[in-house]
Amino acid sequence: MNNFFLPAITLWQRELVRFWRQKSRLLGVVLSPLLIWLLIGYGSASLDKFFSGALVLTVMFSAIFSTITIIEDRREGFLLSMLVSPAPRTSLVLGKIAGSATLGWIQGLIFLCFAPMAGVHLDAMEVLPIIAVIFLISFTLTGLGFVIAWKMETTAGFHAIMNLLLLPMWMVSGSLFPVATAQGFVKWLMWINPLTYSISLLNSTLHLPGTWPGAMESLLVTLAFGLGLLLLSGAMAAQKSTKSAA
Repeated sequence: MNNFFLPAITLWQRELVRFWRQKSRLLGVVLSPLLIWLLIGYGSASLDKFFSGALVLTVMFSAIFSTITIIEDRREGFLLSMLVSPAPRTSLVLGKIAGSATLGWIQGLIFLCFAPMAGVHLDAMEVLPIIAVIFLISFTLTGLGFVIAWKMETTAGFHAIMNLLLLPMWMVSGSLFPVATAQGFVKWLMWINPLTYSISLLNSTLHLPGTWPGAMESLLVTLAFGLGLLLLSGAMAAQKSTKSAA
């Protein structure tokens, strides 16, 4: 068991230490979605409708900034040293994703502190499931960032793909408008978009409008998506380590 959890914990800790040395990331990740939320919310006189979307956007920005370190690790040779170690590939991937997901989770919790501005008032017992849901969403988005970053050779290419994929995913997830008002192929995209279920799950725990699909369905889809990305990341790392050994 130590052979599995010790490498994962070590990599998780490494991500936190790296972030602590780059505190400027915190401002950019939290303030950008905050400004977007305030501008859209005040412009439509409805801050509460966009709060969950802005919170997920905060976590998404963190996933982008955190998983880009995979490219830096490859350039510095650290990634190769990980892959040739005797530790299980899934353990290494789990530690990397968990570390970055923890950062997104912390920054999501910071954004959650602005909930009273949106008229969202929660008691202590209601906060616990919200905290868990934010971590689940952060883990899922970080896993998606890991899968993309693993194939990238440059940070410029990574940013281009992430902007091309993640921002449209966020826009058609129910963050800006509910599924009920969507038309044509946009509604179809929202149906198959895993982030739609994450937004709905968060809305359910925050008691906000726009809770289609249902909470249980949203939870199952988000869990399945996160687990699938973790397994895919482990398989990609195992394939890479086999090629390195050859």
